[in-house]
Amino acid sequence: MVCGHPDAPKAHPATEANTHHTPRAASAPSPRSSAALSDSQPEGTLNRLPVIFAITGASGAAYGVRLLEMLAVHKVPTWLLISSHGWRLLTEECGIKDDRELKKATGGDWTSVRVFDDKDRGAEPASGSARTAGMVICPCSMGTVAAIAHGTSRSLIERAADVVLKERRPLILVPRETPLSLVHLRNLTSATEAGATVLPAAPGFYHHPEKVSDLVDFVVQRIVDHLGLEIRLVERWQGK
Repeated sequence: MVCGHPDAPKAHPATEANTHHTPRAASAPSPRSSAALSDSQPEGTLNRLPVIFAITGASGAAYGVRLLEMLAVHKVPTWLLISSHGWRLLTEECGIKDDRELKKATGGDWTSVRVFDDKDRGAEPASGSARTAGMVICPCSMGTVAAIAHGTSRSLIERAADVVLKERRPLILVPRETPLSLVHLRNLTSATEAGATVLPAAPGFYHHPEKVSDLVDFVVQRIVDHLGLEIRLVERWQGK
């Protein structure tokens, strides 16, 4: 089983990243958002800005599940947004149908995770005054890329990405689509010019992967690296 990596080795313990040092007060969950499965936050998370993490309807659910697992296991404050097509993706590729099953697949501890409804464009991630460490969309559909590139902001995910760009915070887009049309390439270029980092779900092979989960971990490693998080999943290239 790829989604959730039940037999995969755990990453080495994370140390707090430089991008998560700014103190912030704890905030109560929005009454209109989907409630996180735990209201408490563990000691050590309150002084770190949250990462906004979105899953949209592009193939590659295993990348999103593994990334969420790493964020949850390492107690990285995370604001989780999943589109309706993202939920269909999780169901089709991982057999995950709801928050309860997703929580189980990602280690079972969501004390650092808050869940927001993608239809609630008035939730905290929609405002630049809500400070965050940035945003990752993994996997990121070409429709979502187009909306970000053109600033249409039709959902909370798209609005949150728009806010992250205007506030000059990191935005990491993880597309899996292949091949790419000229429209896709132009939209990805526009998003990059606006400040996003395009990080395709294209794993390397120089670490000699033995199973699919090794390939998934390669991509997730690159994502957490770009978030500035000290989480080690794969051996780094040593030039040998």
